[in-house]
This record gives sequence, C-alpha cells and structure tokens, in this order.
Amino acid sequence: MPPVTHPRTPLWTALRGQLQHSHQARTTRKALERELGTYTTQSDLNDLHAILDRYSDDQTAGIRRILSRRAA
Repeated sequence: MPPVTHPRTPLWTALRGQLQHSHQARTTRKALERELGTYTTQSDLNDLHAILDRYSDDQTAGIRRILSRRAA
C-alpha cells in the first residue's frame, strides 16, 4: 500500500514556519546566554553595562533580561 500524503495547506506551512523560527530564536538566545556567561567579574559586567548604555533599551532588552536573570 503506498503511503498516504496530504497536500500542504497554508495553515500547515505557517505552523511549520513558526516552529522553525522558534527553534532558531531559541538557538540564538542560548548562544548569547553562553557568550554572556563569560562575563564573570564585576569589572567585566561594568564594562558590558557601559557598552549597553550606549544603545536604546529596545536594542538591548534581550541582553539585559539575560543579565538580570543571572544576577538573581
């Protein structure tokens, strides 16, 4: 018996795209968390915060969230 295939519907295509985007975002966030984990001394963190202060809150919100979770 041949396998049953279904045509790809717009909903299926949209869901698949969202899942791929979520996976890519998670992979990117985890890489950023690992990189930020290398900033361990207070001096390192002060330098990092000074750099972040040069940019808008919108641009640095993700980094600031990661840093605040680590500090807690």
